[in-house]
Amino acid sequence: MTTIAVDQISKRFGQQTAVDAVSFTVEPGEIFALLGPNGAGKTTAIRIILDIFKADSGTVSVLGGPMTEAKKDRLGYLPEERGLYQDGQLDRTLVYLATLKGLSGPDASRKVDQMLKRFELYDHRKKKIKELSKGMQQKAQLIVTLIHDPELIIIDEPFSALDPVNTQMVKDLLREERDKGTCIVMCTHQMHQVEELADRLVLINQGKVVLYGGLQEIRRSYSGQEVHVHALTEIPTGLPGAALIEKDNSGYRIHLEPSTTPQSLLRNLVERGVQLEKFEVAIPTLDEIFIQVVTAEGHPQ
Repeated sequence: MTTIAVDQISKRFGQQTAVDAVSFTVEPGEIFALLGPNGAGKTTAIRIILDIFKADSGTVSVLGGPMTEAKKDRLGYLPEERGLYQDGQLDRTLVYLATLKGLSGPDASRKVDQMLKRFELYDHRKKKIKELSKGMQQKAQLIVTLIHDPELIIIDEPFSALDPVNTQMVKDLLREERDKGTCIVMCTHQMHQVEELADRLVLINQGKVVLYGGLQEIRRSYSGQEVHVHALTEIPTGLPGAALIEKDNSGYRIHLEPSTTPQSLLRNLVERGVQLEKFEVAIPTLDEIFIQVVTAEGHPQ
C-alpha cells in the first residue's frame, strides 16, 4: 500500500499560489526527499499532508485514506523549528510527549531511557530543555519523533545543529527505520545528505514539481555533457566535439558540444594518439542539478 499519495494539490494564500497542482507518491520502506529553494512550497505541502492546512483542490491519501486523529499516532513529525517546552526537565518532557502518542507511562519511561542512552543524552536527563545545547535539543526532538515507532516519519532539516558524529548516528538510525519498512519523508537543503540517503525525490520550485523520480536515474539523466580524462599525453587543442577543456587536478574536464556524445569524443581522442589512463562520463552532483533546474525555472528573490 502506498503510504502517501499526493494528487494535484493546490493552495493559495491571497494572491500567492504556494502549491500549484503538485503530485507525488511515497512508498513504504523508502527515504523520499522533498526538496526546493526557500519559499518553494515544501512546508505548505507538508502541512497539507498532515491536515494542518486544507488544499484548495486536489487530494491527499495517507496510510490508505484521508488523515484522521487515529492516524496521527502512527506518524512522527520533526518540524524545522524547535518546539519543546524550554522549562521542562528533559526526561519528564519526553515521557509526557510519548504518552500523548499512545504509550503507557511505564512503556514511555522505558523507551525514553533507551533512546536517551542511544542519543548520548542520558547523563543530561535531569536538565531543563533550555539548558541543553542546540544539538542536544535537536536530538531530543528526534527522540520525540521516533519514540512511538511510527509507520511514517516526516522530518524537516533533521541534521540541523548536529556535529559529524551525531549526524552519522542519525543517518544510521534513518537507514534502520527504512530497512524495517518505515516510510521516511525528508526535507533538507543539505544535498550531500540526500545523495547518501534518499531513494527517490521530488523538487518543487515556485509551487510546481520540476523534478521527480529515482535519485540515481535523475543523476544519470543529467550526465553526458562532461567527461573526466586522465591522459599520459597532452590533449590537443581544437579537439572536435570539445566546447571547453579545463585542467582538473591530475587530469582534464572536457565540456562537450551539444551534438557530441562521450563515445564520439573518446574516438576522437584515440584517433589523435592520446594515451588514456582514465575516461569517464561526469555524473553531476545533486547540488549541481538543483542549481541547474532551479536557475532554468527561475528563482524569485
